[in-house]
Amino acid sequence: MRVEAANSCCTGAPYSSSAGSPEDPARRLSLRAVTFRAAVSMRKRRKDEAADQEITELAALADGSLAPERRAALEAQVAASSELAERLAEQERAVTLARSAAAEVEAPAALRTRIEARRGVRRVRVPRRPLLIGAAATAVLAVAVGLAVFSSSRSAQRFHAALAPTDLVPGARGDATLTKASSGWRVELDATGLPRRAGGRFYEAWLRNAGGVLVPIGTFNEGREVTLWAGVSPKLFPTLTITREQADGDQASSGEKVLVGTVNTGG
Repeated sequence: MRVEAANSCCTGAPYSSSAGSPEDPARRLSLRAVTFRAAVSMRKRRKDEAADQEITELAALADGSLAPERRAALEAQVAASSELAERLAEQERAVTLARSAAAEVEAPAALRTRIEARRGVRRVRVPRRPLLIGAAATAVLAVAVGLAVFSSSRSAQRFHAALAPTDLVPGARGDATLTKASSGWRVELDATGLPRRAGGRFYEAWLRNAGGVLVPIGTFNEGREVTLWAGVSPKLFPTLTITREQADGDQASSGEKVLVGTVNTGG
């Protein structure tokens, strides 16, 4: 009875020493599949890295920052490949577009100096799509320049002047904002109550110093939203006057003042 019990507990499928071992066909097939996928992934990664390097060098060739020892070889490759020539042309168009965008806005001198100092020293990894490179570069450059100009405008010198009327036009009023720019002082005038002058008649704005010296800063026909330019500082010429003039060949002030005010320079 004991022997029969022992025999009954050992019944079932026979034991195989090779089950689950590396010699198992299913396991060998699985290992081969994993190896194949890894090889494909590695080849794709190497191909992508090569494409990235190619676009990076084309971008450097387009903007003139490519190392001289690499330039000749890459130019020969471009000459032999219409596809590379087309990609280089796209890069050159992107560089031209970015530089044109920068030229339309005058960035502060300090920012321009930093940009020039960093050119050719630090290269940013370039995406694989050439057209996206140009768009991204233009957008980034426009934002950077815009922020720099905004920051510069906030720190620019800016003064104000309230203009009072004289007996010639007692109902007139005016305000002026004077802002320092690289080309001089921009004077934004907004005056009400001044009748429009035409037919060779006009208004003229002046800045005057303590010694009575007058500097003309522009002429206009009516006083709403007028932009004038001064080549002298309102700190030295703090009095702003508006006179009535006519085209009579005399460049001196007529003395017919209609608005007068003092620029508040905080001094």
